[in-house]
Amino acid sequence: MSHVSAIELEIKDLDALKAACERLGMKWKEGQTTYKWYGHWVGDYPLPEGFKVEDLGKCSHAISVPGASYEIGVVTRNGKTTLLWDFWSSGGLERVLGQGGGKLKQAYAVEAAKRAAKKAGYRVQEKRTLLDRFRGAVGMKQVDGIRLTLRRY
Repeated sequence: MSHVSAIELEIKDLDALKAACERLGMKWKEGQTTYKWYGHWVGDYPLPEGFKVEDLGKCSHAISVPGASYEIGVVTRNGKTTLLWDFWSSGGLERVLGQGGGKLKQAYAVEAAKRAAKKAGYRVQEKRTLLDRFRGAVGMKQVDGIRLTLRRY
């Protein structure tokens, strides 16, 4: 079944998006004009706002995700960039990227912030923040987030 949706993310910097893809081990496909999805719309899920059935599967660039059979379409029109994906479970994208593309959203936010800070004359230091989580008597450390520290040159 087709479940094509837009990842709710305002893309203002394609280079930051490319860096986010690299950060996550995904492959940016410059100029690829189609993306892999279920292949036809069956009417069981609303279309992304501003898109028609004939728009599905078409893009300006694509992103392939290791371990997923579907791809993300990067669609640029009227100065706005939208990420389209078929999140149906058999395509594997949501399994890899999390609900709503959360991992890609976080990676894009980090990369966009780093690029903007450097452009404004800051040195950027990135650190993953950890929280102790306990399960029984065994302590476990898990990544909780990312902290960026900015310093003027």
